[in-house]
Amino acid sequence: MYTFSQIQKGVNLGRSNPAFFGRELNRLYYSRFSQREFNHQGTDIVAEDWDNLLILDACRYDLFEQHSTLPGRLESRQSRGSHTVEFLRGNFTDRDLQDTVYVSASPQLYAQRDSLRATFHDVIHVWSEEGWDQTHGTVLPETMAEYALRASEKYPDKRIIVHFMQPHYPFIGSPELNSRSPFESSDKKLDIWAELMMRKRTVDPQVIWEAYRDNLLLALPVVEELMQSLPGRTVVTSDHGNMVGERAFPIPIREWGHPPGIHTKELVTIPWLVFDNGQRRTITEGTPIDTDESISSDVVTDRLANLGYVE
Repeated sequence: MYTFSQIQKGVNLGRSNPAFFGRELNRLYYSRFSQREFNHQGTDIVAEDWDNLLILDACRYDLFEQHSTLPGRLESRQSRGSHTVEFLRGNFTDRDLQDTVYVSASPQLYAQRDSLRATFHDVIHVWSEEGWDQTHGTVLPETMAEYALRASEKYPDKRIIVHFMQPHYPFIGSPELNSRSPFESSDKKLDIWAELMMRKRTVDPQVIWEAYRDNLLLALPVVEELMQSLPGRTVVTSDHGNMVGERAFPIPIREWGHPPGIHTKELVTIPWLVFDNGQRRTITEGTPIDTDESISSDVVTDRLANLGYVE
């Protein structure tokens, strides 16, 4: 179930902060003692009816419901994960998706490609080179929309997944909350969620919530413009939610961020907004594009660290 090094790391963390023991107990509860790799109550997004799937990373349902004015029919769904890797594992492992193009602001799809063994028609790694914004340490919404439109024009007969980074950390409008500068080395500092969990920093949860909200508000106008430009049926959703100091379950520790395997309502309840724009596209399979793309492991590590994926 756990390697010796994982157990040793957990003991050391538990000594400094007992909340980590609570987190692991909660994870065991939701995973049925590690018998489940993802949330089996979550929606299988591949099986749903859409032409374009716009994913807002780490966007919980209540945040979206309160602030979205996007057109369409909104309902809540459950995600298959509380973390991007868990979401990817639950939806794409060993899937033949030769009718689908994945446009991603998140490095996780690339980082997990060998274990996922998913076959897409094409994958566009926006984060890898010119799509990455060095100033903010993320991929901006406007950049994602540009790449999404190019993909739609290039592949008019394919389903398009567009994985935005916002409202996920880092906080574009509140750089003082971003524990690590995008110009620092990847092993320099913890992200805000780890700092709060480890009690290395104290910030009013309302301040964090407002920064999180503002990230969403930056993305929504861009998403709406993209929805109006993409033909067919578009679904706006999320890969998982986020906790901002709420009590977890069943061990009622204060939880921060979006740790994998913790399936609280804040973490797995996500928006599912359906919008129809003109005639549906005719979707066909195609031979996968062999780009043979190899991205430096240093680049992958640096991008993940900037986005708060700190080991």
